[in-house]
Amino acid sequence: MASEATGTSGLAERYATALFDLADERHALDAVAGDLREIRAMLHASGDLMRLLRSPVVSRGEQGKAVAALATRAGLSDLTRDFLGVVARNRRLFAVPAMIEAYLRRLAERRGEVTAEVIVAQKLTAAHETALAEQLRRATGARVSVDIRVDRALLGGMIVKVGSRLVDASVSSRLARLRLAMRGGG
Repeated sequence: MASEATGTSGLAERYATALFDLADERHALDAVAGDLREIRAMLHASGDLMRLLRSPVVSRGEQGKAVAALATRAGLSDLTRDFLGVVARNRRLFAVPAMIEAYLRRLAERRGEVTAEVIVAQKLTAAHETALAEQLRRATGARVSVDIRVDRALLGGMIVKVGSRLVDASVSSRLARLRLAMRGGG
């Protein structure tokens, strides 16, 4: 299993590097990053889309058509659409989530940024996003790229991951700790 994960990781890195280099040549690093974040949000929102990418039963042609239609409907850049087409033709759609992460990680490294993954219970306002980014910048002492995802199961609060550090200040986690403490004390 570990070698499979390493294989997917290496595969994702190679594809992400190729996309990064093309986007860099075309001065489209930010446009592609925006497209990839949008794709990631769609994947998180749709289990059906994730299943489509991972399904060995769906033909190469069907996957390609579905991804092309999705990319067009989402208004993705030509470079991102072409990239997804190549990935679909090569039957590598299963690795798209890892490719997205590898590309965004490489972009952050290029800019000298630290990426903070933040999961919140509800969408933050622009003012809250700015304040959060500023707090994280102060805490890390570096430029911070904040990647925010909504997960209503948290009930409230947030989970913040920066590098290997994780801070879980979610209501669901607090409730779980409280349940555990009540069981242990009873």
